[in-house]
Amino acid sequence: MPSSQAAGDIANAKRYRFYLINAFHLPVDSPWRHRPLEGAKEVRLMNHDMVSPHLHDVDWELGHGPTARYGDWPVENRQEFADVAAGRIPLVKEAIESGKFDAVVLLGGGEPGAMECREVGRRHGVPVTSCAFAQFHYATMLGNKFSVIDMAEVHNMYYYNLVIQHRMDQRCASIRNLDFPLPRPGAPNDRPVAQEKAQALAGEQSDMVDAAIEAAIDAIENDGAEVITFGCSASFWLQPFVKKALHEAGWDVPVLEGYSCAIELAKSMVNLGIDASSLMFPEDHPKRVRKKMVF
Repeated sequence: MPSSQAAGDIANAKRYRFYLINAFHLPVDSPWRHRPLEGAKEVRLMNHDMVSPHLHDVDWELGHGPTARYGDWPVENRQEFADVAAGRIPLVKEAIESGKFDAVVLLGGGEPGAMECREVGRRHGVPVTSCAFAQFHYATMLGNKFSVIDMAEVHNMYYYNLVIQHRMDQRCASIRNLDFPLPRPGAPNDRPVAQEKAQALAGEQSDMVDAAIEAAIDAIENDGAEVITFGCSASFWLQPFVKKALHEAGWDVPVLEGYSCAIELAKSMVNLGIDASSLMFPEDHPKRVRKKMVF
């Protein structure tokens, strides 16, 4: 029998080595910076307190992601997502080729560059997970249909395309828009998300929390949703508030957020020793080739 100290050491041992990487970061002089670039990784990881239970057995590093080249405001539309995707892929490739990690977790609700990063990971035997993909698949194990709570019209349409890309259009009941856009030049920032989050965490009333609860209830009662998920990662902090409110209203419905789902999916893939099929991400010169692709 191991001693109590030895048993404690075993229990506290880190089982996984993960690289978590943000979708992007803003220049240091940006007036719209929403997370710090300095300090401990726990400070730099958005919603760390909420996500930390899923990292207790993970030895993890956090990457800033590429600097946004389109401007100094948060990503929201297709052009901006394409820009940061192109910048994130080589950073992920470098991390994978270092041999330091069991898996890579792509942070960011819109998962820019996810398919390309999965292709890189597949070629090196390193699973790559992402937030929308992970939420969708967990949601479909928990209910017949899920709804997405998202923040802005332009992001809703981008996320709609992710639903189609991941073949979830028959399982997604709806995308519910809170209409709390992220700040950018030339647009009013009369309902700042950061302020709404600070008020909610301080125990004060938050219009964004109220809107999210209303959207979740509407999705259940009117859209046929049996699971609630979130779109933009700037909305993930709403998860515990929505979960609590639904429970109090009598709805015993799973409420998911992307970071936790992507981390747990990475653990599952590592534990099972699996990654994407080589038929989904073929090598440049595969040993066998198919003569027909069937839809």
